[in-house]
Amino acid sequence: MKSAVTVSLVPQAKGGPFVFWDGLADAFTHAKILGFDAVEIFPPAAEALPVGEIQALMRAQQLAVAAVGTGGGWVIHKWHLCHPDPAIRAKARDFICAIIDAAAALGAPAILGSMQGRVEADVSRAQALEWLADALALFNARAASHGQCFLYEPLNRYETNLFNRAADAARFLDEHQLGSVKLLTDLFHMNLEESSIPDALRTCASRVGHVHFADSNRHAVGFGHTSMEPILEALRSIGYTGYLSAEVFALPDTTAAAVQTMRAFAELNR
Repeated sequence: MKSAVTVSLVPQAKGGPFVFWDGLADAFTHAKILGFDAVEIFPPAAEALPVGEIQALMRAQQLAVAAVGTGGGWVIHKWHLCHPDPAIRAKARDFICAIIDAAAALGAPAILGSMQGRVEADVSRAQALEWLADALALFNARAASHGQCFLYEPLNRYETNLFNRAADAARFLDEHQLGSVKLLTDLFHMNLEESSIPDALRTCASRVGHVHFADSNRHAVGFGHTSMEPILEALRSIGYTGYLSAEVFALPDTTAAAVQTMRAFAELNR
């Protein structure tokens, strides 16, 4: 497995669960110094991803881009895929497609987390899931055209009422034959929703495409109480070789969160 660390380029998300906040060059430089394999980027829009500049940083620091988030569309605009207004849904789809294209140019998948939305008061669950399935089919085809997967993240019950558990999300992807959509299994959300994180990972083995490496309190691994050894054993048992990406709070500060993440990563991968 490989290590990754998050950088947010979205001022409106300040205080959210991202380690680096001072721009791409800063994040790549410090990620390299600390021994990470890749950087995961949270941009405000596709236009904030200067592909040539990022490729130069990747070459200079010998780092990959692990994934690119789309949550800026929710944080900044409150767009999501299950909104009752069709114009908002269209803006959400276009925003995500643009990030899929930019991420693919960097050799990375895009992530659907908060922009999936939720069932709202005037929308039935069946209708919301139909809109979600249609959007995921679009993203599935778009990512596949670039030779990439697309990452769908089940969130905890406080953030969405669509899919909270990995097995339910995987079943939905299977039912709709979305072969290029993989699951982003976030250990913080799973700690809230799964009766057994290792069992959930084994159940969804073929769908696991990315892991957010976070402790029970969304701090760096080792600063909470999640038992990580069984989780790593489960990931090894399903043949997962992707990223463990630190989407965690920069607490007690950025450096401490990054250093602790790498310490935990090294100890768990001995």
